[in-house]
Amino acid sequence: MAVFKRKPKEIDNNAITPLWNVVLNIIIGIFAFTCVFPFLFVIAISFTDEKVLALNGFSLLPEKYSLAAYQFVFNTGDQLLRSFGVTLMVTVLGTLISLFLITTYAYVLSRRSFRYRNYFSFFAFFTMLFSGGMVPNYIVATQFLHLYNTIWALILPIAMNAFFILVMRTFFQTSVPDALIEAAKIDGSGEFRTFLQIVLPISLPGIATIGLFCTLGYWNDWFNALLYIDDASLVPLQAMLMRIQNNMEFVIQNSMQMGSSFEIAATLPTETVRMAMVVLATLPIALAYPFFQKYFVQGLTVGSLKE
Repeated sequence: MAVFKRKPKEIDNNAITPLWNVVLNIIIGIFAFTCVFPFLFVIAISFTDEKVLALNGFSLLPEKYSLAAYQFVFNTGDQLLRSFGVTLMVTVLGTLISLFLITTYAYVLSRRSFRYRNYFSFFAFFTMLFSGGMVPNYIVATQFLHLYNTIWALILPIAMNAFFILVMRTFFQTSVPDALIEAAKIDGSGEFRTFLQIVLPISLPGIATIGLFCTLGYWNDWFNALLYIDDASLVPLQAMLMRIQNNMEFVIQNSMQMGSSFEIAATLPTETVRMAMVVLATLPIALAYPFFQKYFVQGLTVGSLKE
């Protein structure tokens, strides 16, 4: 009579019990909801009637909805679309330029055969500790580079970032084997061709992560427009929304001295306009995030090691 022995059950030390799996999913779900809730709350407020908001305060489900805040913002006419176009162009062009500068600089630093890698590493690291300051930057940008009232004033001042260079350098060192580069050299590939056709295709997670950070930086930047842009056709979206906010506050604060403007100021949807501006400034870039998410987690994990 054959005796069947029971196969011993394999124990997975990394596995968790079903109960803890449910508990952890609930905790992560609550944490995710707390992250998304403020933005949903802002969207709800932006569609709330200003009078209802004044009477009942902030509410996720207002008694009366209104599009007055968005109508007020869109009454700026072509300026809104023009500013949106400027921001979009600056974001796309600036991100491409930043990625080219950062990846090429970082790749050179990652190559141990490069004689001056320590010097250029220190040169990049030094700028993280000490900067020239706002006044010297303004003088260089306006007096020497003549960037005032040009689109390059919104792109070049933030095109390079030392922290991103160090992250990409570490990414190249940990993700690109030296043997792969040596094999490309043996096959007759030059440095630039090796970088474009061998290194970049296997570095997409790191490039996408840095690209996302650069995109966010260009999209949210308003300070360079405040310093260097007076031409209305070059004002980006964030700066234009800030100017609308400042003009609205000016009208409200000085309405008593302007006579008939007091009634106009009393009807301005101040609170809901602020929330509508937040939605208009945040929503487009938030919608772009899922396209980067595929590479974002992997790029952050690999690039988190600094040497």
